[in-house]
Amino acid sequence: MNSTTSFVQLANATSLPWAEVPAWPVAEFVRVTAAALERGGRLCAWFGVPEPMATVGPSKAEGPAISLVAIVASDAENILAVGRSAPFSGKYPALTPLNHQAHLFEREVWEQHGVEPEGHPWLKPVRRTAGTAPAVGEFFRVDGGEIHEVAVGPVHAGVIEPGHFRFQCAGEEVIHLEIALGYQHRGVETAMAGGPHRATLSQMETVAGDSTIAHTTAYATVLETLAGGEAPLRAQWLRAIALELERLASHTGDLGALAGDVAFLPTSAACGKIRGDFLNLSALLCGNRFGRSLVRPGGCGHDLEPARAQQLLSRLETHLADIEQAATWLWDAASVRARFENVGTVFASQATEIGLVGPAARASGLVRDVRYDHPAGWHRFAQAPVAVWSGGDVLARARVRWLEIQRSGQFIREQLASPPDGAVREDLLPAAPETLAVALVEGWRGEVCHVALTDAAGRFRRYKIVDPSFHNWTGLALALRGQAISDFPICNKSFNLSYCGFDL
Repeated sequence: MNSTTSFVQLANATSLPWAEVPAWPVAEFVRVTAAALERGGRLCAWFGVPEPMATVGPSKAEGPAISLVAIVASDAENILAVGRSAPFSGKYPALTPLNHQAHLFEREVWEQHGVEPEGHPWLKPVRRTAGTAPAVGEFFRVDGGEIHEVAVGPVHAGVIEPGHFRFQCAGEEVIHLEIALGYQHRGVETAMAGGPHRATLSQMETVAGDSTIAHTTAYATVLETLAGGEAPLRAQWLRAIALELERLASHTGDLGALAGDVAFLPTSAACGKIRGDFLNLSALLCGNRFGRSLVRPGGCGHDLEPARAQQLLSRLETHLADIEQAATWLWDAASVRARFENVGTVFASQATEIGLVGPAARASGLVRDVRYDHPAGWHRFAQAPVAVWSGGDVLARARVRWLEIQRSGQFIREQLASPPDGAVREDLLPAAPETLAVALVEGWRGEVCHVALTDAAGRFRRYKIVDPSFHNWTGLALALRGQAISDFPICNKSFNLSYCGFDL
């Protein structure tokens, strides 16, 4: 048993032997994790690793044994802290009462491994059934003569994935919103055990299809780290460009969707077309509008020769001018500002308390961006400025998207002006055995976290994925408190979170 009083420190996109990860009895582990979070840390991941029954001793009759693992980010110091519990089964003192960032993580571990966090305030399934109850168990309810309940989903109009929203309302005012997901039972993490498999790369490209570059870059970085190397510099450059193209397309689509939700048709119609233009730039880069086939372990599957680079730059300038005009229409419309301002506010203290990431965090005034706080790959050499807005409302979340569109465009211009030379892909050595590797990538929704633990043969013993939506759905629930229920569409779109990225 490791006797240290703090976690081991890592940089992003690095690894260490599993035996060197400090371990504590589970109650002490919870206390040490809480202390790290209290010092300003942020919970990137919290998950269980199944252990052999024999390691638990007399408690093995209580059920399968696991070790809990925590990845805590210290953004100000650009480090990641890693620790684990000793193997245990049965129950343990919950972390959630000490820090609310853990509430979904602990529910997830409970349903996956059967260990109960004693004292958790709302212990219910995240993705599975609860006896004869719906897939997400019972819902929190508010009592009172004037209270009514509104249930939306999980089946929605149009082409959209399943998710359920349960509102407790007094008249039009939302008192409480509970969001229930997990209807898809995708099993992505389960399928990773014993991998990488032939299908693994395709699965990584579809963890969240609109974040293909972000998730695949995290996966490739994990494998490169386990192999003791990194992708060639030109491949890192290509990945960085592709990541910003992904951000441009998604933010443009969101601005258009927000405009549509308040019936401002000029920007709505324009952004639908311009989003497609940005997606076509990804297709120019690799042949696929979502960036599939570009990022590969060891580098990239495609290069960008000068002629296509010049074509990409020329088309980029046209599309950036188009989105600037569409955004100008949006910001100049008093009717839009009236609907966006002071609607769906998440204050900085709330964003910090629940661990918001990405544009949602930055729109609440938090300077939080992996490209700046934990740079890896090409972002060690070229960083886009962090876009921050302090309002915390729908307007702030829209404004952050617009700032990031401008900065992503400028970033790509600068990168195309001075491309590095060299190969785009190299063969990787076999993955190190019994090693833990961590990779963070700033996707357009926020922080994508991949953690891999290998077995004695260098295969995946455990693979953990945390999509930014896992952190941010609670932010949407908070944004609706005290709002009119009719404000739900624009609040929802201002976050634009992923169902499939959550339903792993």
